[in-house]
Amino acid sequence: MDLRQLEHFLAVAEEQHFTRAARRVNIVQSGLSASIRALEEELGAPLFIRSTRRVDLTAAGRVLAEEARRVLAAAQGARDAVAAVQGLARGRLAIGTTHSLAPFVDLPGLLARFHAAHPGVEIRLCQGGSDRLFEKLRDSRVDLAFVPMQPVPPPDVQATMLACEELVAACRHDHPLAGRKNVALSRLGRETFVDFQTDWGTRQMVDQAFARVRVERRTGFEVNDLPTALDLVALGLGITLVPEALIAAHPTDPHRPPLAVATLAPPEICWELGIAHAERGAAGGGPVNPAARAFLALMESDRVAAAAA
Repeated sequence: MDLRQLEHFLAVAEEQHFTRAARRVNIVQSGLSASIRALEEELGAPLFIRSTRRVDLTAAGRVLAEEARRVLAAAQGARDAVAAVQGLARGRLAIGTTHSLAPFVDLPGLLARFHAAHPGVEIRLCQGGSDRLFEKLRDSRVDLAFVPMQPVPPPDVQATMLACEELVAACRHDHPLAGRKNVALSRLGRETFVDFQTDWGTRQMVDQAFARVRVERRTGFEVNDLPTALDLVALGLGITLVPEALIAAHPTDPHRPPLAVATLAPPEICWELGIAHAERGAAGGGPVNPAARAFLALMESDRVAAAAA
């Protein structure tokens, strides 16, 4: 048994699908299947119940999953300790993010500058919804994650707020709501919504706001990215609630009608963006991985410079 086999095993366990797991660990599916078979033969027990649509863990597989996560976390901790001694000459930095950070965070620019300063550190980036990113933080699959502050991060995750924006209703330029002020949520109940998947923090925040005022709404379109959502809105297929800064940053397409906005009546729905890491008892409350601490320091220097400009 080696660490790579355990990584393969956890990929299948978490993706519940061999093809997706193979893509995740960058191996051909036949090689992944052979790795899992070898692990099952070594342990003398089947680890998965295989079907045509998904795979599920056996009792033995569930026990191994818990131990595998501990082993891989310990191995990563050893790598991080060596990286700290070497002054970030080597190491790994894994970052998770929701979509559409711009204009709040220039993540590509930050990653490029971090790589220039620490070329020996391997950088990994993944995207996903808030719930999935919190899981990856707890399982040490990512060191840092850019996430909305709603839903509230779990107790074992610490988050620092980076931005706070009121949500507005985005609509087609000739929609009856275009340009209106102080629109009540009850008025929006009759509209068709373009929205994100239910595990996205923004979606959960909007759902909770409508639930508080006991207004039902209809989501006609569920998408995984902001540009598609805003394109659907521009074509008159629905409305969506997003920070106005994201609408302003959306590139103008001459083949699409322009967007308009309507502001919402109080109480406002505030969208908050944070940077999160798992709590593991590190001195000072920061992330354990020295590469993650260096990345946060780079972000902070940018914020200080921007405030002073």
